[in-house]
Amino acid sequence: METISKIELRNLQIEDYLELRSSMIEAYSDLKDDPWREHEIEKLLTIFPQGQLVVLVDEKVVGCALSLILDEKDIDDNHTYEEITGNYTFSTHNSQGNILYGIDVFIHPKYRGLRLGRRLYDKRKELTEQLNLKAIVFAGRIPNYKKYADDISPKQYIEKVRMKELFDPVLAFQLSNDFHVKKIMKNYLEGDTHSLDYAVLMEWNNIYYDKSPKLINSEKSIVRLGLIQWQMRPLKNLDALFEQAEFFIDAVSGYESDFALFPELFTAPLMADYNHLNEADAIRELAKYTEPIHQKFKEFAISYNINIITGSMPNIIDGNLYNSGFLCKRDGSSEMYTKIHITPNEIAHWGMKGGDVIKTFDTDCGKIGIIICYDVEFPELSRLLADEGMQILFVPFLTDTQNGYTRVKSCSQARAIENECYVAIAGCVGNLPRVNNMDIQYAQAAVLTPSDFAFPNNGIKAEATPNTEMTLLVDVNIELLKELHEHGSVRILKDRRTDLYEVRKK
Repeated sequence: METISKIELRNLQIEDYLELRSSMIEAYSDLKDDPWREHEIEKLLTIFPQGQLVVLVDEKVVGCALSLILDEKDIDDNHTYEEITGNYTFSTHNSQGNILYGIDVFIHPKYRGLRLGRRLYDKRKELTEQLNLKAIVFAGRIPNYKKYADDISPKQYIEKVRMKELFDPVLAFQLSNDFHVKKIMKNYLEGDTHSLDYAVLMEWNNIYYDKSPKLINSEKSIVRLGLIQWQMRPLKNLDALFEQAEFFIDAVSGYESDFALFPELFTAPLMADYNHLNEADAIRELAKYTEPIHQKFKEFAISYNINIITGSMPNIIDGNLYNSGFLCKRDGSSEMYTKIHITPNEIAHWGMKGGDVIKTFDTDCGKIGIIICYDVEFPELSRLLADEGMQILFVPFLTDTQNGYTRVKSCSQARAIENECYVAIAGCVGNLPRVNNMDIQYAQAAVLTPSDFAFPNNGIKAEATPNTEMTLLVDVNIELLKELHEHGSVRILKDRRTDLYEVRKK
């Protein structure tokens, strides 16, 4: 895959037309239809601007999703594409209707495989909830049916695709995105010879639909965290590490996690090749992998549509050795964070230095903080992040003994309580007998909460099994934090005596 710097999903603008047209021609090379004309796109933007979506890769339009609002009583089970679009005039659009009707979705062939279509579908679902619409409906093509039409009916074909006995790129994708088949339609889209003019009427139901006019809150309140409890094991090379990492990213993104959290120094198995060197030289050799790992994880964040916190790895900057990690966002951008507080062992064995940047990170799920292991034992650091609006604190860690882990967990629980935020911690387990100073590990990933009536009594939302390789998937409710800040039994952030003391950056 080519290097991608940024992915953006936003509403379509008329200035996007030429790029939209170019991508559409490539996407529909198997159809005879002409691409959308500029005046048609302009009409869509006039009547329903929020329903027209585009996805951009490095500022170039590579896909789109176009839609109308219709009333369910106006959607006949045997309609054609021309009928549903008012012969391409969009006169059928009804702003008072209760159905989001999809009239087009496509991705430029060069950018398929990056799950960009799923982003468009997810945004449509989000829009449907925000507008309090009952469902999404559209008629989808079945372009592979032509290959099997002599042997099976459209109904049999759909069932075989559903059971994964056959593959159809359009239908399989729609089924995997929670759409169900309502009806098989004939002569829906003239000229679709690959589908033999058949189409499948698909539907996704909005479970939050309310017949009352009240709209669903548009802010994302539930954030899903995917914590990776990483088994230290010998790895032959960097590709082996990527293969193992992608396995976990695929797993947590498959459950639609918003974040994947890796542990501190999870790349240590690659240091086995340098065991003949002293510890300080060996970890500097390991640092040579840091930038390739950074770039690969940026690709993973894009292709799996997930924000990845890369734990940490040794990083040489201007000749100095640091312990750094990267927040790789699903829009293709990334930001670095660095361990501030260095343990005595890290100084003595590796000559590591502490970073000097304290900051929060803006994400599509709110404002987060990331600190590394020992950092969580210094309450001032997390308090500074809380003052900047942090809602979730991520703590990748690496501890070799249970007492070391106890320090990390106990301090993380304190940070959750005193800063009225969620804290997610993830570490490595297992052993590396051929790697000096990294031979044993102890960990138990967890998501920790404030302590009040809306949260678990023990302040623990979920925990992994100790010392076992696994993932931990946890939903956290951001709205509960807002309620806690204003109406909690105690209001720690509000009740500080800032007239007597303060914590501030220098």
